[in-house]
Amino acid sequence: MAGKYYRSFAHLLKPDPVYNDLDVAKFISCIMHDGKRTIAERLFYDALKIIGERITEREPIEVFRQAIDNIKPMVEVRSKRVGGANYQVPVEVNGKRRRTLAFRWLLEAARGRKGRPMRISLADELMAAYNKEGGAMLKRENAHKQAEANKAFAHFAF
Repeated sequence: MAGKYYRSFAHLLKPDPVYNDLDVAKFISCIMHDGKRTIAERLFYDALKIIGERITEREPIEVFRQAIDNIKPMVEVRSKRVGGANYQVPVEVNGKRRRTLAFRWLLEAARGRKGRPMRISLADELMAAYNKEGGAMLKRENAHKQAEANKAFAHFAF
């Protein structure tokens, strides 16, 4: 869709009340199910509290920011149809999509850790991403490997 009706609502997002950070507010929105923001906020802040108990030399919010930066992908592959064949073309990822993919992969990895409360799973996954380990980092590495394997098709870039 193009035109004046297709606009981003990012300008309506308010920073979170504790850290006054837009990325934290967006991440809490990604955690949220069925409009239950208070539950999502409590889950996130509890996870940061757990991180704070485990790591004393850094602030938990800094661990969160570094974990997200570690997960953000530089390149991804997109399908491009050329002459009846589909090619996986590596393309650079823009900043907004990097953040979105990082949030998605982090939550997917945290939700995949079964048998424990979500706040503990989220704290564990944030710590793992901070240390450049875990499911979200594996997802990023796979995306980069796939782009590297298909760099011969880079000349088909959009």
